[in-house]
Amino acid sequence: MVKSELVQRIAKHNPRLYQRDLENIVNAILDEIVAALARGDRAELRGFGAFSVRHRPARAGRNPRTGKHVTVHQKSLPFFKAGKEMRERLNRENAAPEMSAASRPAAGFSGR
Repeated sequence: MVKSELVQRIAKHNPRLYQRDLENIVNAILDEIVAALARGDRAELRGFGAFSVRHRPARAGRNPRTGKHVTVHQKSLPFFKAGKEMRERLNRENAAPEMSAASRPAAGFSGR
């Protein structure tokens, strides 16, 4: 799902709100998450998940094409950890009923 699809789905569930207002709301939420991460803070949305920054130190790397040693600079990367409620909903909705040994057909049984 892309941001425009998210705005359209929210608009479908809230017909009394203008789509341009919903776009502004979604952009404001995402901008605040990015601003919090830029400050080094953590952004947590209860039931959804938490966004944080992971820092990778500088290291010596190798160019795979030439084999030459290069310096890889320090990086800061966004990290997302799903919340407990999201994990439970995903596992509950995607859980396929498993066949027990008693309900599986015996090996070599053709059913005739």
